[in-house]
Amino acid sequence: MTASALLQLPQAAHDLLGITLNEEQQRAFEAYSAALIDWNTRVNLTAITDPLAVEIRHFLDSLSVLKAFTSPLSETIRLIDVGTGAGFPGLPLRILLPTLHLTLLEATGKKTAFLQHVVDTLHLDHVEVVNLRAEEAGQLPEYRGQFDVVAARAVARLPVLAEYLLPLCKIGGRCIALKGESAAAEVQASRHAIRLLGGRFGSLIKVELPTVNEPHYLIVIEKVAATPPSYPRRPGLPAKAPL
Repeated sequence: MTASALLQLPQAAHDLLGITLNEEQQRAFEAYSAALIDWNTRVNLTAITDPLAVEIRHFLDSLSVLKAFTSPLSETIRLIDVGTGAGFPGLPLRILLPTLHLTLLEATGKKTAFLQHVVDTLHLDHVEVVNLRAEEAGQLPEYRGQFDVVAARAVARLPVLAEYLLPLCKIGGRCIALKGESAAAEVQASRHAIRLLGGRFGSLIKVELPTVNEPHYLIVIEKVAATPPSYPRRPGLPAKAPL
């Protein structure tokens, strides 16, 4: 399997983000794509299985999170990907950034088995796969308030998602939610929850992916105060009764 098997990702990543994928990284993305498409025949990981769509809608979309980073990419950054599913956005970011210390948080056991397979196949160090719900992880001392960046894609609407993300973020860190066209409306609906949980709305960053017509956005929330100890609430409650 050679780096040339990738269709558009190297050029698209350079055009969108100004980054150059080396041959090792390109081979890793190709192996990740092959594993995703193969496992998806047995485990429901994604509705997107066309190789080009995987590169743009999964890999490039995940890498777009870099637009919301403030630290130099050479620094060690602790990032937790909440509800990561098939590894997005966390694993593409780790393939690109060898200094990233990544935690992949996923509640579905079959998906965590896939994630561990990819981590092992690609020989990625500093990656932990955790089979827990966000409400559970947010109350554990080894995860609560421990991360520089807390990211999530397509997990829940922002009033709910804020309760999953902010307890895991350290003060001075940031939460990044990957959203579609509802992003601005979700920010407005979440202002009370964000403030209550120790956050502050930072910015809304538009991302234009090649071959994708619908808008993509990064919602950035800054962690400015400690989250009250009663949050996150017990599993299921944030979704049933958003703040």
